[in-house]
Amino acid sequence: MLTYQIEAKDHFRRVDSFMRNLLPTAQFSYLKKLLSAGHLTVNGAPAEAAQLLKRADTVCLKESSKTAAFLARATPELDILFEDSWIVCFNKAPGLAVHRTEDPEEANLVDLGDSFLQRRDGVSRLRPVNRLDKGTSGAIIMAKSAVAAGMFGKMVQNEGLGKLYLAMVEGKLPKEGLIDLPLDGKESQTRYLRLFQGSAGSLVAVYPLTGRMHQIRQHFRMLDHPILGDKRYGGRVLPGFTGHVLHSFTTRLVHPATEEALEIPAPLPAPLLRLLLRLTALKEETLFHSLNEIPPSEVLPIPALA
Repeated sequence: MLTYQIEAKDHFRRVDSFMRNLLPTAQFSYLKKLLSAGHLTVNGAPAEAAQLLKRADTVCLKESSKTAAFLARATPELDILFEDSWIVCFNKAPGLAVHRTEDPEEANLVDLGDSFLQRRDGVSRLRPVNRLDKGTSGAIIMAKSAVAAGMFGKMVQNEGLGKLYLAMVEGKLPKEGLIDLPLDGKESQTRYLRLFQGSAGSLVAVYPLTGRMHQIRQHFRMLDHPILGDKRYGGRVLPGFTGHVLHSFTTRLVHPATEEALEIPAPLPAPLLRLLLRLTALKEETLFHSLNEIPPSEVLPIPALA
């Protein structure tokens, strides 16, 4: 039996994401077989694919020669949050561009993802489904084919994605608020819930109700509470940290091909976790407890306009 204790990097990760990163070259069918046969347990109980792991959980995987052959020898270059035959969802690191930039030597997620899947599957041409700024970390969905890109693109256009972000902004904020300020002449709304207030700023859960370009970054700048590290919109520089303190934490959607309701969480990348612990002076356990208690947008009370 292979035994693993969940660390901070896997807190709030789906079980199938943990398995995919543990066995990066295994086929989908094999991972599903391990789960359906009860060969993977969490704290002694058979696990479900969408089950969320917590720090200090104990994961056990039945050992076999086939499983051993699939085990990663090192931490995978890319963090896969969800994957099926239609899409792959990556946990993008802060400071990593999604597309190619003017600098031909600069790494980007599309090329890294294509290279990884080509080595594993022999073919790949990824197409981003949603946007994520270079400085923002977290979940980004990529379609594996032109058909999938069209299907998911239509879904995003017609229904949108349920997005929850984490951000650290300058100054003190009310406990909750609704920012209702137009951008580029279009209606734009962002809700937020303050999770922590300290001398370094406010840690907030952010719920964009519309999907304008740089909406969250612009809205907090317009409140005179820019996101830390966001130099473009007035945030103060964070020495040693690449990017700004904005993380796409949870993505919710109804899969247009399978009609499955998906919730895809993105654990905090190590550099962001270290930064938040330093800025908030919270213990890791306290921070994680706060993240576990973040409510979905539909259960938040309607706040006064900010």
